[in-house]
Amino acid sequence: MSRPRTASTGTRARGGRYAVEHAEPSKLPNKLDKLPIREVWQQYRKSHAREIRNFLMEKYLPLVRYNAERIYARLPDEVDIQDLMSAGLFGLMDAIDAFDLGRGVKFETYCAPRIRGAVLDELRSMDWVPRLVRHRTSKVEGARQAFEMEHGRAPTQDELSSILGLAGEEFEKYERDSSAVGTFSLTRKCFAGDSNKDVREIDVIKDESQNNPFADIQRKDVKDLITKGLSRAERLIVILYYFEEMTMKEIGATLDLSESRVSQMHSSILARLKAQMQHRARELEPAH
Repeated sequence: MSRPRTASTGTRARGGRYAVEHAEPSKLPNKLDKLPIREVWQQYRKSHAREIRNFLMEKYLPLVRYNAERIYARLPDEVDIQDLMSAGLFGLMDAIDAFDLGRGVKFETYCAPRIRGAVLDELRSMDWVPRLVRHRTSKVEGARQAFEMEHGRAPTQDELSSILGLAGEEFEKYERDSSAVGTFSLTRKCFAGDSNKDVREIDVIKDESQNNPFADIQRKDVKDLITKGLSRAERLIVILYYFEEMTMKEIGATLDLSESRVSQMHSSILARLKAQMQHRARELEPAH
């Protein structure tokens, strides 16, 4: 049995990160380096001396990095591997305190699950999505992927409901809970840029509130082209219908015309514009 923790993993990990990054070189007696590792463990079981525990921590510290890097490889870029190593460091400490030589198990085998468990606990504490939602998301995605592999297409809602054994409101709630909105950092790397400078998400995100000047010029040119030679009423019908996205009824109320009259004029305008565009097709071709 491992000793009870006195602080949460997240709290302890911050101190652990400092320990990982700023650990000083060992000042232990040279005799520990020369002893067989089994004798070192026996001495620690008898005395629980801090110096011996520090020696064991330094000896097995590469296991923390190895397990943290394996988990980190499957995570988004915004997760800091140092945070994972910090959590794994406390898992290593717990494993050292609870290790029993009498069981005949190598310490490397015994401590690996402890380190991974501490890292996963830290990830759960960082995750804002409840575990139930993660479980349902995994179950729904697993069912969808299994169906696609078997049939070569995505399942319909009814097929997915049948696979999961759910129906009606229960299936709708299950699917809704499995569709949590994800979050990510705008400062994370999007892709590698030139001059060894990474391009971040915030550098390439589209600003929907700003207009593209080139698109505005194109829009104005198209408007001028198709309204050239039209009467005032005809020009208003084109602009209000295609550029302002008003209905025929709304245009008729604006111009004091009936909806049927606006529709007739619209059809007449389209026929004239089609003939005009066909006549000018050559000059509208892109230059080579």
